[in-house]
Amino acid sequence: MEKKRLPRACPACGGLLRVRSMYCHGCDTQIVGDYMLPPLMRLSEEDQRFVADFVMCSGSLKEMAARMGLSYPSVRNRLDDIIEALRRVVPADVQEP
Repeated sequence: MEKKRLPRACPACGGLLRVRSMYCHGCDTQIVGDYMLPPLMRLSEEDQRFVADFVMCSGSLKEMAARMGLSYPSVRNRLDDIIEALRRVVPADVQEP
């Protein structure tokens, strides 16, 4: 069975999804509200994996390049793309009521 993936955009209109409820399987607690997804969760799954690996490499682009089998400039460009993606989603948090 394939693992379910958390959607980041509305499949009908492409709008930004928000969290309405969370549930604890351990104690049956349910939390209901209106919550924004954190900026890192709005990145693609591949970009989230890159960020996690980057942190695990203590922020070393050289180590990331070796781990990924890519050149340093390629990894730097990938990081720059992710930074730009985060810049696009972070201002939305500031503007939310």
